[in-house]
Amino acid sequence: MSTRLQKFMAGSGVASRRKCEELILSGAVSVNGSLISEPGHKINPEIDTVSVKGIIIKPQKTACLYYMLNKPKGYVSTAKDQFGRPTVVSLIETKARLYPAGRLDYDTEGLLILTNDGEFTNKLTHPKYSIAKEYEAAVKGNIGPEAIKAVEKGIDIGDYITKPAKMKLIRQFEGYALISIVIKEGKNRQVRKMCEKIGHPVTELKRVAIGSLRLGNLKTGHYRKLTPDEIRGLMRGV
Repeated sequence: MSTRLQKFMAGSGVASRRKCEELILSGAVSVNGSLISEPGHKINPEIDTVSVKGIIIKPQKTACLYYMLNKPKGYVSTAKDQFGRPTVVSLIETKARLYPAGRLDYDTEGLLILTNDGEFTNKLTHPKYSIAKEYEAAVKGNIGPEAIKAVEKGIDIGDYITKPAKMKLIRQFEGYALISIVIKEGKNRQVRKMCEKIGHPVTELKRVAIGSLRLGNLKTGHYRKLTPDEIRGLMRGV
């Protein structure tokens, strides 16, 4: 039975499907000794041998794991970092090979999911599924209706025009405000760029929800396993 190369790799715990596509494009993947550089190549997992950087990949036999983490600032959302910075994976006490399903900036905290399930990661991160992500941000200035309308319409953040998002004022203080923003995209530093464009730079940023999953009272730097109901809810995109 044939399957796409990147799907097989993700299902074998190599990385998320998008990261596997990057590995293929970079020339790091071989099938039966032949270099494959185009994602979408079909293989038969029962008879074909797949290697990543010379290491043979075998179908994953270990159970799939799903953790939610309240990411602190000062951690990168990768399994390894070329500059030696601490990674979110180091916060989870397990011998299983995990990777983050999505990312949060180095200086952003909040809800992050780590797993070894490539299909689950693809469901959460691929743009076509449009999983909602809610952030709470402390921003400079007083929030008026024009700022909310701009976010709801879509903002040109330089190299991209954002899709309509939801924004509401939680509380206004002297010189700054606490707001909620819900987006269905995941562009690099998107919420920060959006707030900068409307004249309200972010000073603190936290992700508090992904789809139906909420951070709740999980303390910063702590984590827990997702429940079966939570996993099903995320897979349904609710």
